[in-house]
Amino acid sequence: MTYAIFLALAPVFFVMFLGYGAGRLHIVDNYHVDGFNALVMNFALPASLFVATASASRVEMFAQASLFATFGLVMLAMFLAWYSFAHLVSKASKADASLQALTIAFPNLAGVGLPMISAVLGPTGTVPIATALAAGSIIVSPLSLIIVELNVQKGAVAESRSKRIAKALWHALTKPVVLAPALGILFSLSGLATGRVIDSCLILIGQSAPGVALFLTGLVLSSQAFRMNWIVVCAAWMADIVRPLLMAAIAFGLPLSAETAKIAILLAAVPSGFFGILFAVNYRLDSAATGSMVIASTAMSVVTMAIAIVVLFPQ
Repeated sequence: MTYAIFLALAPVFFVMFLGYGAGRLHIVDNYHVDGFNALVMNFALPASLFVATASASRVEMFAQASLFATFGLVMLAMFLAWYSFAHLVSKASKADASLQALTIAFPNLAGVGLPMISAVLGPTGTVPIATALAAGSIIVSPLSLIIVELNVQKGAVAESRSKRIAKALWHALTKPVVLAPALGILFSLSGLATGRVIDSCLILIGQSAPGVALFLTGLVLSSQAFRMNWIVVCAAWMADIVRPLLMAAIAFGLPLSAETAKIAILLAAVPSGFFGILFAVNYRLDSAATGSMVIASTAMSVVTMAIAIVVLFPQ
């Protein structure tokens, strides 16, 4: 069991540390990661998610509906809880509180979740990852962007509230990482087949998604100044302990299959994602706070993910 856990987690953190070291040693520019981010979020990951969902049978896809709903519910609850805490208690601005809440609610499924779940479950783990990513991209990401758009005026011309909400929704829902699994789900439900040629083409670029996403995670973290304070500690506990425990309480309280519940809990144990950092940089907000939360959560997840794997998948 110890070897199995090591085999699942060691490659994840090895590649992440490569990216971190490359950024710290200035081998790769860690302040301008747009190219890496575009490769992962616009090409490699969407290709991988589309193939995973489109190749799933209609029965398999219907079986993912409960995972989508449960994961979305947990992420929304985490988002609202931390947003209220950050804005009312720690006095963060609404925009900063929104990105902190997104960081805590939306785990790093692309960078850490995909390679980890593939090591634990094999190729079949890609479909649950695609489902969970779709839930986060459709539910909490647009909500966070709407709050940011409403509280950060970009550009010289002021826009109406309704126009900014519409723009935020459009930006969030038209991203390739959202559209790809959605189109794949439609293909699966319709019974259409993409064919070997298309699958081979997409798989070739999709195979790079886990490694490049992990490298990007380390690269992004290397550019963040770490601040250790009680808020960062609370954020790490919320992401790595409260989130999977909340998922366990909801998953086992609902009529889900045991396998679906275990997968949902394991994905909920994945550390905080870096979307909040990238959005903070884009909107010129406080990225150091979200960066510290991601670093603390990622460090703590070495222990919490190992425990989750032992408890949920002992064999």
